[in-house]
Amino acid sequence: MSYFAFLAEHGPTLLLGTVTTIKVLVCSTILYVIISMIFGLMRLSKNPLIQGIATVYIEFFRGTSLLVQLFWVYYVLPFFGLSLEAFVAGVVALGMNFGAYGAEIVRAGILAVPKGQWEAAHALNFSPSKRIKRIIVPQIFPIILPPAANLTVELLKATALVALVTVVDLTFEAKQINSITWLSAQCFGTALLIYYVMARFALVPFLRWLEVVAARKVGREKV
Repeated sequence: MSYFAFLAEHGPTLLLGTVTTIKVLVCSTILYVIISMIFGLMRLSKNPLIQGIATVYIEFFRGTSLLVQLFWVYYVLPFFGLSLEAFVAGVVALGMNFGAYGAEIVRAGILAVPKGQWEAAHALNFSPSKRIKRIIVPQIFPIILPPAANLTVELLKATALVALVTVVDLTFEAKQINSITWLSAQCFGTALLIYYVMARFALVPFLRWLEVVAARKVGREKV
């Protein structure tokens, strides 16, 4: 079978898997961004309990395997009375894992804000929450977006793991087609190209555009 004949027969199936991969990526990104902001701020809390909870969460999810976390969420949690659909389990596992890494990015971004900004907010008699919301958070985006962009690209690649809990994504479809046709080079080669196109020509340009927008918002030049 020629490669074009392979695409004509199995291309639509791979595209359907690609749509699922994009859905997993978008949902996981939203979840990990929310977790990153919450636990990044908690890590800077002066309350030992709040800071301790954030530290335990971050160290646990950074210190254990994402694959094992995924299996726990999908296969083990039902024993404790919490059953999640495969798609939801994949999103939760990815979001919580990458949220732990993102929280450290947020924490570092906040600490990188010039001390004068904190002093100015204090001089204006802003409450702690208002300082963070009005002064600090808007300034951290140009700082945290480059590492966060790299993390999001890594997340795209990590979405392939959800195929192991029966989510019918691009990798799952490629494996299914390969099990029927045994055309491994065509199946996984096409999947490889699709992942590359999504990262290089869609996700990366979008993230770079966000960096430019964030830099302009605070009056910085972005090359």
